[in-house]
Amino acid sequence: MNSRAYLYLSVTALFWGGNSVAGKMAVGHVSPMMLTSLRWLIALAVILALMTPQIRRDWDKIRLHWLQLLAYGAVGFTLFNAFLYSAVKYTSAINAVIMQAGIPMLIFLFNFALFRTKASIAQVIGFTVTLIGVLTTAAHGDLASLLQLRLNFGDALMILACIVYAAYTVALRWKPAMHWQSFIAAPACGALLSAIPLLIWEFGKGNAIVPDATGWAIVVYAAIFPSLMSQVLYVRGVDMIGANRAGLFINAIPVFGTLLSVLLVGEAFRPFHLVALLLVLGGIAIAERGRPKPPR
Repeated sequence: MNSRAYLYLSVTALFWGGNSVAGKMAVGHVSPMMLTSLRWLIALAVILALMTPQIRRDWDKIRLHWLQLLAYGAVGFTLFNAFLYSAVKYTSAINAVIMQAGIPMLIFLFNFALFRTKASIAQVIGFTVTLIGVLTTAAHGDLASLLQLRLNFGDALMILACIVYAAYTVALRWKPAMHWQSFIAAPACGALLSAIPLLIWEFGKGNAIVPDATGWAIVVYAAIFPSLMSQVLYVRGVDMIGANRAGLFINAIPVFGTLLSVLLVGEAFRPFHLVALLLVLGGIAIAERGRPKPPR
């Protein structure tokens, strides 16, 4: 089970790293709320085409927990991405990467504040090592450059995005018991419903951009991989190993994002990328080996 969870969460981090790159590439080709709305429209269409039989079987459970399920979609699916896509219009990639590195620590803090869930010393060390890896990636190997960062409006949006996703991850402990297909379908509906008012607001401000050819390619990618497949894999990973352990894999997102930037944007792969990757993976390994043992 652990091996499968690691695979699921690693692939999730890969797709989410791609989501950050796609969000940056989308600037000028499709507006943030248009991207958020269209990705969930397409994702929901795919879900209904493939998963309707299972949804019908779980319909009674969905009706019983409909408000909770819609809230998962509104918060974890729509609000996070709306903040992320809006943030990259105002802040640099280095700032956005550093902000996302704080999500696992927020998960630890929320779990401790709400449930007194403690992290082991090894988990704290592991988080610190992965954070150093993330900062190495963000600073392009020059950690001293981090002292020159300045917060702006985009950074504030990224802080909100991190808080939102950490809260969503912790809240998954109350997820109703149902088939994963049904659980993904209902929040996806909530994501689309909650995105529509944001899209209307964007049109009202005169900031909406209908996607061009590049924009549509980004929309389709975001719909299939970060929206659909990643959410399925992340929920399964949290189910298998818990929010604290699963959240640590979020620190792999900036590394994967860097690798994808090399492939898609043509940035050079430098030694610090390899160092950062080893630090992130090593930190995850330390935290996993030293996790608190369940009581017998």
